[in-house]
Amino acid sequence: MVRFDSRLPCTSAALWHGDARFSDLPSIDLAGVRRLVVVAAHPDDETLGAGALIAQCGLSDIEVSVVVVTDGGASHPDSASTTPERLRHVRSAETVEAVRRLDPNAVVHTLGFADGAVREHRAEITVALHELLAGEATLLAAPWRGDGHRDHRVVGEICAELAPEFAATLLEYPIWLWHWAAPHDDDVPWDTFAALLPNDAALAAKRDAIDAYTSQTAPLSDAPGDEAVLHPQFLRNFAGSREVYVTQTTTRSRPGATLDASYFDDLYRRHDDPWGFTSRWYERRKRAVTLAALPDERFESVLEIGCSIGVLTEQLAERSAQLLAVDVSAAAVDRARDRLAGQTHVRVERADVASVFPAGDFDLVVLSEVGYYFSKSVLERVLGDAVDALSPGGTFVACHWRHPVDDYVLSGDDVHTIIAGTVGTGLTRIARHEELDFVLDVYSADSRSVAARTGLL
Repeated sequence: MVRFDSRLPCTSAALWHGDARFSDLPSIDLAGVRRLVVVAAHPDDETLGAGALIAQCGLSDIEVSVVVVTDGGASHPDSASTTPERLRHVRSAETVEAVRRLDPNAVVHTLGFADGAVREHRAEITVALHELLAGEATLLAAPWRGDGHRDHRVVGEICAELAPEFAATLLEYPIWLWHWAAPHDDDVPWDTFAALLPNDAALAAKRDAIDAYTSQTAPLSDAPGDEAVLHPQFLRNFAGSREVYVTQTTTRSRPGATLDASYFDDLYRRHDDPWGFTSRWYERRKRAVTLAALPDERFESVLEIGCSIGVLTEQLAERSAQLLAVDVSAAAVDRARDRLAGQTHVRVERADVASVFPAGDFDLVVLSEVGYYFSKSVLERVLGDAVDALSPGGTFVACHWRHPVDDYVLSGDDVHTIIAGTVGTGLTRIARHEELDFVLDVYSADSRSVAARTGLL
């Protein structure tokens, strides 16, 4: 169970350090690094997760910048002696002092976004970090996206998206992982860990910098709710002779087998929007192409298979009298329901169409970015069910990414070849859009063109 109360005892540092894998990690080499940018979700994250890295770079005359995204004002929600406004000032001053102890020449940027509201300000944070990363950021250290804490995850996602643009090597530092996980847990990414082995001076600087955060390491007062935020056992996870980073993010590849709900639940646990549906122009444009390819202006009954967080669903809803959107992931369904709240003609349900296909007659069935998660035999069965579920004159639409992805059981082109051999045997393909990135096919039991359907012919 993931826990986010660092005042409570956690997995002991001794248990972590006692695992043979911990002492056998590949080492991180700073040779060739000219500039380090460390991004933290909260004040003290930069010191706990990357303090020795900051100090080691400073001792090596490597330019260092530290960016703290939130103000840390939510660290004492039950305090009777302080307020979030006071905490913001205290924690900002602590950050400046902590970083000074790590590297007196480091530049500190405090963005001041509300603690706990990173997801709500994702776009603004992305813009701010983009500006601060401009230049030569050869090494970027950021919160690990799998840490479990929402603020850490979102900040980590933003940094992972920006790193390629600046040709920066990305190191992700875990913080909460040491608290809620144990060495044997499946969530521990041992195969992507690497360790920094700082010198004694850097390690001493990190210990000194942690002590600068007195609002976190000691009670603010004797008043209720003012106990130390960081439990001594929690802090011992950051007092060792090495700092551990995630050097790359891998996903499970399961060729030849249909990907199940756990695969997608894991993605949604780590990311609010795993494929950038809400942020990428590519996705907005692809949705526009998909919607423009639909042969009818409005449909009485629509089924969307694999709705994810409901971004395409929201636009399909404008052209539907009744819409059923399904996804195998409970997390995706929850987010899609939030997005579609208030639209009473839309139902979002958790369903595995590979096991039980939704009952009903549908004028339109949409299969967008889903087919390559099935094995060939399962996809053929799902497509057969989809055709059977179409009402007379109904339309089937499929759209898929064409580039290779290790996790996908099939390629996008494979999916559309299978569609042609199944759906295409009983329905007429009335439209096809193909470009380097994606392919879109529209099949219908009504072979008439749009002009004919609308009376122009």
